[in-house]
Amino acid sequence: MPTNKLWGGRFKATVSEATDEFGASISFDQLMAKEDLMGSLAHVKMLKATHILPAQDADQIIAGLKELQAELAAGKLTFTVENEDIHMNMEALLTEKIGPVAGKLHTARSRNDQVATDFHLYVKERLPKVIAAIKNLQTVLVKKAEANVETVMPGYTHLQHAQPISYGHYLMAYFAMFQRDVERFEFNQKHTDLSPLGAAALAGTTFPIDREMTTQELGFASPYTNSLDAVSDRDFALEFLSNAAILMTHLSRLCEEVILWSSYEFGYLELADQYSTGSSIMPQKKNPDMAELIRGKSGRIFGNLMGLLTVMKALPLAYNKDMQEDKEGVFDTVKTIIPALSIMAGMLATATVNKAKMQAATERDFSNATELADYLAVKGIPFRQAHEIVGELVLKGLQTNTTLQEIPLAEYQRILPEIGEDVYHDLQAKVAVERRQSLGGTSFKEVMKQIAAAKEILGQG
Repeated sequence: MPTNKLWGGRFKATVSEATDEFGASISFDQLMAKEDLMGSLAHVKMLKATHILPAQDADQIIAGLKELQAELAAGKLTFTVENEDIHMNMEALLTEKIGPVAGKLHTARSRNDQVATDFHLYVKERLPKVIAAIKNLQTVLVKKAEANVETVMPGYTHLQHAQPISYGHYLMAYFAMFQRDVERFEFNQKHTDLSPLGAAALAGTTFPIDREMTTQELGFASPYTNSLDAVSDRDFALEFLSNAAILMTHLSRLCEEVILWSSYEFGYLELADQYSTGSSIMPQKKNPDMAELIRGKSGRIFGNLMGLLTVMKALPLAYNKDMQEDKEGVFDTVKTIIPALSIMAGMLATATVNKAKMQAATERDFSNATELADYLAVKGIPFRQAHEIVGELVLKGLQTNTTLQEIPLAEYQRILPEIGEDVYHDLQAKVAVERRQSLGGTSFKEVMKQIAAAKEILGQG
C-alpha cells in the first residue's frame, strides 16, 4: 500500500501509527503556524518576482496563504498528526484550498530551511517582549530603591551580618544584574536576525532565487552566508536558553531573599495578599508561594538549556532529525520567563518594607566593627592590629551583651588615648552607610547616582 506522505514517492508502504506519533512534531511546532505562513508568503513572492513560478500560480498561492492567515487568526485551522509538522500541515491545508498548484510553493525550498526560518522568526519576535519584561522589573527596582535610599539594613556575606548598607543600594545591585541580562538578550538579537531561507536542504538550489528579497520581506538583517550553517545552526536558540538560565539565576537569588526576609525571623518585608497564599490547616500562614515558584522554575529553564546543548553536541552537518528537539525547550522557556518577570515585578512593587525592623537589625549586630577598625587605622594603628583589637572587643561584647557603642570612652582611650567622642558618631549604622562614598559604594549620594544612571538607561532621565 503506497504512502500518502508528501515525501512518500520512494516508499512502498506507510509508516506505522506509532511511528507517525513518535516522529510528529505538530503537537508543539504549531506554535510557529504564524511564522510558517509568513515564511511561505515571502518565499512565493520571491518565486513570482524571479519568474521561477508563473504569476498566475504565485498569485493563487498567495491568495490561499492569506486565507489561511485569516483562518489561523480566527482559530479555525485544525492540524493532524498524520501530516507530521506545521510545514506539511500548512501545505496540506493549502492544497485543500487551491488544489495541486499548492505543490509549487515548495519549489527551491526544503523543510530544513523552512523550519530554521520559522524558528528564527519565532525567537526574533519574542526577544523584544522578554527585554521589555526585564525593563519593567528594572523600573520597579528603581522606584523602590528611590523610596529607600536612606533605609538602612544589614548587608550580608555568608548570610551573616557584615556591614550596614542602604536597602536602595541592595535593590540597585539587582538592577545591575538584570541590565546585564538585557544586554545579553539584545546581543542574542544579532544572531537571531539572520535568514536561513533559500539554503534549501543544505547546499542551496539551482533555481535563480533572490535571498536578499526574502530576507527583506521577512524583516531579517541579513541572510546566512553559508547554506550548511543556515540549516544546522541553533546557536541563537542556545544563546536564548543560556541567557534565560542566567536570568532565572538572578530571579531565583532575589526570590530566595524575598522568602527569607518575609519570614518571622527576619520580618524585613511583607508581601501583598495578591502574591501570597495560605495554608489549608494552619490559619496563621502567609506563604511566599510565588517567590518559591519562580525559584523552583529556574530548574526547568536550566534543564531546557542542558537539553539542547546535549542534542547539538555531536550532530554532524547539516540537518538531523535530532534537531526537532530544539523547540519545546525554547517554547517552554518563553512561556516561563515572561510571566515570572511580571509576577516578580508585581510582588516587589506591592511589598511593604519594614524600615524600622531593618534599622533595628543593625543596632546590636556588631556590623559596625569595620567602622571601629577603620577609625583606629586613621588614628595610626596598622589595620591588621586594629582588626585584632576590634575582634577582641567584639568577643568581649558578645560575652557581656555590650555593643561597641556602649563601651565607655575611658576604655577606648586605654587602647589609644587619641580616641575621642567622635568614635560614637562613626559607629552609628546610618553614618557608617553614608561614609562609604567610594564609586559604587552604599552611601546615599552614591546610591542616588546609581538611580540617576539607571533612569538614563531606562529612558526615564
